[in-house]
Amino acid sequence: MELEFENLISYLFRWIHFFAGVAWIGLLYYFNFVQTEYFKETDAAAKSSAISKLVPRALWWFRWGAMFTFLSGLALAGYMASAINYYIVVGMLLGTLMFLNVWLIIWPNQQIVIASNNQVIGGGEPMPEAVGSLGKAGLASRTNTLFSIPMLFFMGASAHLNGIGRIPITSEASASLLAIILTLLVIAALELNAIKGKTGPMTSVTGVVHCGIGLTAALLIIIQFL
Repeated sequence: MELEFENLISYLFRWIHFFAGVAWIGLLYYFNFVQTEYFKETDAAAKSSAISKLVPRALWWFRWGAMFTFLSGLALAGYMASAINYYIVVGMLLGTLMFLNVWLIIWPNQQIVIASNNQVIGGGEPMPEAVGSLGKAGLASRTNTLFSIPMLFFMGASAHLNGIGRIPITSEASASLLAIILTLLVIAALELNAIKGKTGPMTSVTGVVHCGIGLTAALLIIIQFL
């Protein structure tokens, strides 16, 4: 009976993780694949109205979806401690950075953009820092889109793809130290770019998707063959 109860609790956390994750990543793709492209084509009045009325609502679900995905993921990691493999560790690392980008970069800077837009609607002048804040939020959001592709791949791979990455990290047969170091260096470099860099090839929707697929392939090769 105790085992069944623990299994139920574990499954409930997994269900919350899926539910919140769908909301979070779905809105991430909405912002990057739909809203950003729409804002490039629409008129100033429609864009201003959307920033005032639609964007705050979407950002509410977006940031709290990220929060509950992260917290439920931590709970799951506690239940799965003995079975955690390298695939899931990579997915967790990417997901954690995405969560931090939401709460520490995207949301604070979007608050400035929304406040500036509302100030203009009220007859005032735009806030000087709004343009810079929009760029910072946009870069972090593009980086999260980039990270989401390998994050989803490795989350799924942890249970469904054979290879070295699926061996529990406590095993001597798990990924090599070189593979771990290279993986961390690649991800750290991309996260530093999210903070201080440029969108580069991630500027377009096609570009960020291609970069995400390339990153997934690169990380998989590092894990499997180094």
